[in-house]
Amino acid sequence: MKGRIRNLAVYAYVALAAALSWWLAEMHELRQEQIKIEENSPDFFSEVYYKQEMGLDGIAKNELSAERMQHFKTDGSTHLQKPVMTLYNPNQMPWVIKADSGVMAADGEHLQLNGTVFINREASKTNAALTVNTSDLRVNLASHYAETAAWAEIIGPPNKTAGIGMEATFVSPIHLKLLSKVKGRYEIK
Repeated sequence: MKGRIRNLAVYAYVALAAALSWWLAEMHELRQEQIKIEENSPDFFSEVYYKQEMGLDGIAKNELSAERMQHFKTDGSTHLQKPVMTLYNPNQMPWVIKADSGVMAADGEHLQLNGTVFINREASKTNAALTVNTSDLRVNLASHYAETAAWAEIIGPPNKTAGIGMEATFVSPIHLKLLSKVKGRYEIK
């Protein structure tokens, strides 16, 4: 009888060890799946985002705000919803660039604005108001340069010029260039 009880105890311990090993293996697989999901997930986010970059002289060079920001560790990119980029120039009104969404590269200098893009500069004593409507704009923040291969429309009331593709420099001297199929409407006073 004692031998049978001893055998039952050994079988119970072996069965318990097998069940525990199976459970640990399942937990390990679940943890590996969770790690894979986390690698492709944002490592931090913000519901309201604001960043200002200053020049060496302490004067603002640009500002970036968004309704929502998500940073991804895998490639260092920052994904933005409803971004608003403001580019400052001395003695001029700032350029304000709004888009549906955007992705800031890990280097913090290259911003891809996706969807509809609206660019505006208010009128000042020395410059007329300008509005640009386009989409899918690539912006280099270091040089205040932007480009797109999409349709673009430049409006300097009462004049309008539109074409396919655009290159723009938002620092003096300001330069807006449409690349092809350019058509314009100009009013002469």
